[in-house]
Amino acid sequence: MNRLIKISSKPSWLLPLVVAVGLAIALLPASAGQTPGVLPPQSALGGKTYAEWHAAWWQWLLSLPVDGHHPGLDSDFDVTAGQSGSVWFLTGPFGTSERHVTIPVGKSLFVGLVNVEASTLEEPPFYGATAADQLAIANGFAEFMTDLSFSLDGKVVDNIGDFRVTSPQFSFTAPTPWIFGATGGTGTATGVGYFVMVAPLSVGTHIIHYTGAFKFSEAPEDYLGVDLTYHVTVK
Repeated sequence: MNRLIKISSKPSWLLPLVVAVGLAIALLPASAGQTPGVLPPQSALGGKTYAEWHAAWWQWLLSLPVDGHHPGLDSDFDVTAGQSGSVWFLTGPFGTSERHVTIPVGKSLFVGLVNVEASTLEEPPFYGATAADQLAIANGFAEFMTDLSFSLDGKVVDNIGDFRVTSPQFSFTAPTPWIFGATGGTGTATGVGYFVMVAPLSVGTHIIHYTGAFKFSEAPEDYLGVDLTYHVTVK
């Protein structure tokens, strides 16, 4: 889910695993070995590091109501929901899917590939009382992340393993119900996952494609993968 996507056919403990696609920012020129339009993971944009944008992405995703057009759950999601400022976020569900969105010119995109978080509002095994607890839980699930790739307009990010990002602990407010539970509230969380920041795109249509998965065993039912293509029209 773009924060997390709930799959009713999977065990309940898998529900909070997040496959996310968020849109982020990159204003720096490409250097040797860098994919054009992609901001390196060591850089900062708008005064925020990748880790800080990671936290902001989760705050956005967890705050959205699930009773209509949630980007992590619904194919007819509203890409403008909860978006503000110069950086917009994208996310998407597990499975193979294709989405068409239109965004204003000048927006950076923060894209979450595969991600997981632990918080004070969730049930075990995603409940963590402290920042240390939350980080340990998220890191434990992150070890099962695999099959990662990202491309922008056909240009592949070769060093995708460098884009693993750990957020600082952050606070969030979730509605009732929310994407990971029947009762919302205010809590804290920490996330681990893979994110790519995309610089503001030129007017026209662009293609963002990414893959990723949680592979818990060799059994087919323990493989939760995402293969998502975004057709992004900028105008």
